[in-house]
Amino acid sequence: MTLMGCEQIALFSIILLLLTKPIGAYIAAVMEQEKTILDPVIAPLERVTYKALGVKSGEEMHWTEYSFALLAFSLVSALFTYAVLRLQGVLPLNPMGFSTGLAPAYATNMTADLAFNTAMSFTTNTNWQNYSGEATLSYLSQMLGLAFHNWVSASVGMAACMALIRGFARHSTQTVGNFWRDLVRCTLYILMPICLVYSLLLVWQGAIQNFAPYVIASTVEGAKQTLPQGPVASQEAIKMLGINGGGFFNANSAHPYENPTPLSNLLQMLSIFILPAGLTYTFGKLVKDTRQGWALLAAMYAFFLAGALICYHCEALGNPNISGQSVEVSTKALGDLGGNMEGKEVRFGLANSALFATITTDASCGAVNAMHDSFTPLGGLIPLLNIQLGEIVFGGVGSGLYGMLVFAVLTVFIAGLMVGRTPEYVGKKIEQKDVKMAMLFILAGSLSILVFTALGSVLDLPAKDWLNPPGATYNNVNNAGPHGFSEILYAYSSATGNNGSAFAGLTGNTPFFNTTLGLAMLIGRFLMMIPVLALAGSLAEKKYVPPTSGTFPTHGWLFTALLISVILIVGALTFFPSLTLGPIVEHCLMHAQRLF
Repeated sequence: MTLMGCEQIALFSIILLLLTKPIGAYIAAVMEQEKTILDPVIAPLERVTYKALGVKSGEEMHWTEYSFALLAFSLVSALFTYAVLRLQGVLPLNPMGFSTGLAPAYATNMTADLAFNTAMSFTTNTNWQNYSGEATLSYLSQMLGLAFHNWVSASVGMAACMALIRGFARHSTQTVGNFWRDLVRCTLYILMPICLVYSLLLVWQGAIQNFAPYVIASTVEGAKQTLPQGPVASQEAIKMLGINGGGFFNANSAHPYENPTPLSNLLQMLSIFILPAGLTYTFGKLVKDTRQGWALLAAMYAFFLAGALICYHCEALGNPNISGQSVEVSTKALGDLGGNMEGKEVRFGLANSALFATITTDASCGAVNAMHDSFTPLGGLIPLLNIQLGEIVFGGVGSGLYGMLVFAVLTVFIAGLMVGRTPEYVGKKIEQKDVKMAMLFILAGSLSILVFTALGSVLDLPAKDWLNPPGATYNNVNNAGPHGFSEILYAYSSATGNNGSAFAGLTGNTPFFNTTLGLAMLIGRFLMMIPVLALAGSLAEKKYVPPTSGTFPTHGWLFTALLISVILIVGALTFFPSLTLGPIVEHCLMHAQRLF
């Protein structure tokens, strides 16, 4: 670790904290329909959108109506994307002829199982990619099929979060808001204006934005090289801000067309965290006690900082099987370019690679600027553990905060048991139904990760089975032993956690993995979102309970410490055995001079 690397992490943290309050206050104003500076420009477009959709934006919804609207919208949009992907060969804006006889030799077809996986991936805000974007998808598929979900899946997550916040903020009511109004306002007032400015900044830094055919260039040696083109900057902006992560190019944010400079790298990392961080202040503002939001932010930040420093430290130490003398000399000579530089961009170095990996897995983003498969065992454990904790450390747009609020409910319930009092949180009594919904949320994610990982690790179905062409399970990992297991564990953790990043050592484009990963994404999104909306409805019906001298304060350091402890205990009890079989045992074997 170097002083400059630590300063880069500190700079990122300071900028993030300075932006949290203004962003959170703006989100609160937008979602509560207060007047904003953008009203003169966007309000007419908002009204036209409601009219086109046939939506009565003033009508409030019961949580069951809200859930039905959310699920119906997601289902229809998923089917639409599936159709676009399967039909891209006959649709326009396909200059390279993908999925047709005109496609270049390196192109891959969008098969039925791959289209299912991709449609579920982008609908659920996961953006897992079992394909290479520049060799598989037309410009229309990228913009209409996938970028569409980059916008609306983020808005769906934020809408669900706002429903839960209203559950805490409202009293003795049957409604939690209007899904269609939340969806439209999130998209038009929050995502659209920020992305417009953000896209221009990326173009300024060197990200490309065009509809040109791919360029065939001649190298110095006389060989031919294909340079992919496309509307990259606009895709990149919503990819990062909406915490989607699906790259226009296979190299994702390590590609110079997507992430050209250190400044663009900083902007991308900030854009991943800015909305989840702001939502913590939004929560505090709407429940009329901003200290509650700051307490949640403190817990998130503690996890983030610890993960970033541990990951950076492990990558800086490098692999002990490489001569310690050479590592030490290279570290002194090259500063942050020493240590484990395998799979990392020399433009960014160790600090920004470790920081990016921590940020993208703390949030449910999945964008990468380094290959997680090439991290040291404990360096790779941090991104994996971040996802398995539920991606509540900032998390996705909306999904991170509602996940943290679920753990807050569980924490006050445990605190209530410890002191023999009825648990309360921000003026609401936490009762049996609320705890059941919180536990269903936690159990659904862990069950999906562990069961699918077990199946992917041990199944050896006959080759003739439609789910399993030759080598579709454990044989599809690039590494043996514990690292191979980690690749499978990471894949299902990422899918269930709606992250989308990968160790990338797993060949996932088979019917078995496409199908099971797609199912894991659906479980991680909707089977965990519905209990949150049910919790919102239950809380909204409750009366406000004024705090008394016996009320456990949930805005101080004691609650924050207890919240962190509960998250760690739940995560450790659930995933420690699987982590032991993967990165932990690999770390021990690495020091015994065994590599995988």
